[in-house]
Amino acid sequence: MSKLLYSATMSLDGFIAGPHGDMSWMTDLVVGSSPEVDDLMHSVGALLVGKRTFTGDDPNAGTDAEGAFGGQWHGPVIVLTHHPDETSEADLTFSTDLDTAVAMAKDAAGGKYVNILGANVAQQCIDAGLLDEVLVLVAPVLLGDGVRLFDRPGGTRIVLEPVDPDRTGPLSLWFRVPR
Repeated sequence: MSKLLYSATMSLDGFIAGPHGDMSWMTDLVVGSSPEVDDLMHSVGALLVGKRTFTGDDPNAGTDAEGAFGGQWHGPVIVLTHHPDETSEADLTFSTDLDTAVAMAKDAAGGKYVNILGANVAQQCIDAGLLDEVLVLVAPVLLGDGVRLFDRPGGTRIVLEPVDPDRTGPLSLWFRVPR
């Protein structure tokens, strides 16, 4: 059974995009390989993407690295939107309903993860009780403003459980501030 996974790279101050969805900050990062990311792409069977993320600012636009997973993703993409586009692309589908989009993505994933891209879709999934797991990669940068990983004013508290039972309690990240 496919699970819904929200994965995102987040700044240390909690933003996944800068103001107005700006993603150019990602090009400033020196990102090395990580076991989580290397394993993640091979364990994902479909993407569930919000329309703003789908049409948004890709820091790699016009290069071989454009698109999900640095341009390496090739597979089913379901875009959740109020205003679907017409498309003839085989692996691209638009849906106007969350439950339908999730069902389509799970079916397309074939037992692998459905990776959610987009803060709004992730929020809708958590509010609907559909989200199974969260993977956050913390980038050593402070953006100061932008799109938060989760922005749920008035939302209920949710205590997350570690996927790895050997990792409990707070995670520690220790950085030097350059001057």
